[in-house]
Amino acid sequence: MADTRSTSGPATPRKRADARRNEATLLAAAAAAFVASGVEAPVRDIAARAGVGMGTIYRHFPTRADLIVAVYRHQVEACAEAGPALLESSSTPQAALAAWIDLFVDFLVTKHGLAEALQSDSPSFDALHAYFVDRLVPVCAQLIDAAAASGEIRPDLDAYTLMRGIGNLCIGSGDDSRYDARRMVELVVAGLRRD
Repeated sequence: MADTRSTSGPATPRKRADARRNEATLLAAAAAAFVASGVEAPVRDIAARAGVGMGTIYRHFPTRADLIVAVYRHQVEACAEAGPALLESSSTPQAALAAWIDLFVDFLVTKHGLAEALQSDSPSFDALHAYFVDRLVPVCAQLIDAAAASGEIRPDLDAYTLMRGIGNLCIGSGDDSRYDARRMVELVVAGLRRD
């Protein structure tokens, strides 16, 4: 019997489970290589970290820009998904917010060379900043709202402003060994507490 259900367009083929695992392994390896060497890390280093051939990387990500965008999106998604999970598992909403901010700092300080890459002429990078803001600001706002509602932090905080401030504290953290971005962010987080 023929399937008569209508669809709203052509079906997008789903990747096989092993292809999704390979892609996740490649993204993790690329992220680690980017932390160690920046976004210009050689593809052969990424392939070695992932335990695959270079051809496998190019099959998944035909250009360096494709790989950078995929790593960035993968990490944004991990950060976004962590917010609700931390609210569920943390002892208090403020503890969840602090843990999420720590993850956010990890995300920011490991982006060696990403800012320069994003300023390139590659059309692949055009929508990344909007994607970042659209995915992460609501998560931060949810955490702030929960912590404010519990009376743990000041109620007059704006998620975008907080994230922007943290981002500014993390700029150039790799350029000066005397500067500790994480310590500065800890001071900001401590200052959020209600007296």
